Amino acid sequence: MIRNLACFALLAAITACSFPTQADDTVYLLSFFQNNGGDGLHLAYSLDGKKWDAIKDNTSLLRPVVGKDKLMRDPSVTRGPDGTFHMVWTVSWNDRVIGYANSKDLINWSEQRTIPVMTHEPKCRNTWAPEIFYDARSKRYYIVWSSTIEGRFTETAGQSESKYNHRMYVTSTADFVSFAPTKLFHDPGFSCIDGYIAADGDRYLLFYKDETRYPDAKKVILMAESDRPDGPYKDLRQISPQTWVEGPSALKIDGKWNVYFDCYTRHCYGLSTSKDLVNWTDENVNLKMPPGTRHGTIFRVERAILDKLLELK
Repeated sequence: MIRNLACFALLAAITACSFPTQADDTVYLLSFFQNNGGDGLHLAYSLDGKKWDAIKDNTSLLRPVVGKDKLMRDPSVTRGPDGTFHMVWTVSWNDRVIGYANSKDLINWSEQRTIPVMTHEPKCRNTWAPEIFYDARSKRYYIVWSSTIEGRFTETAGQSESKYNHRMYVTSTADFVSFAPTKLFHDPGFSCIDGYIAADGDRYLLFYKDETRYPDAKKVILMAESDRPDGPYKDLRQISPQTWVEGPSALKIDGKWNVYFDCYTRHCYGLSTSKDLVNWTDENVNLKMPPGTRHGTIFRVERAILDKLLELK
């Protein structure tokens, strides 16, 4: 269990800051990694959610220093009600911790730390693709990731590569000091990774990847829904027309849901859109991403944040 981890206390004092409320003050940012994630955090921006341009000439804004392999893969960023950005990421291919840091401006970051989300599981092989979500109703941050624990879910053993057999797990926190005990988050009956939570009115949406490889490869993005951020989630439906995709991130823009994902075998990015979460349109042709973009998270900021980022050299 992860309780009262005082060593994860935030170093910086928190000052009040409000979310942007005017549509014309909103821009979109994408946190992502390149190659194997060794050089750290990359950012891109967009004014319309379709055309994305890299910040700082597509070079790293933060280099990883924690974890077994010191990687910064799958960087997930969310913003708290006080204006602080919180980021989690994959630190290693085979570790039982995830990375964490926070920032007020996405330029100056706190000390990087690890959160030992699975150190209580000696047979856990990995902690992949953590995603962080702030729930305004419960005033808690939920962190979801995927792990393989040897000897668990034997009914689907051998259906993924390298003997992985993933399910999704979750913890939550209000302050990044004390964490709820890790628990099973989502078991759809097959290996799954890359869970991303989005709020939609009074319900919560979960976008994730079916990681099944054998006997028939799935590798598609699915969506499920719940009335609680920590589930259970149900009513599965496929939302990506493409296969061999991963790392979904969802954002509602002008009344339309945009779900972005990494077409990792084709070295490009994909986009599916929907107005009703039932009928989905492939909009890959309208999407422009920086070269080398891998598994990112998209979020809104006010223009003042972007202006400072664009000054970076």
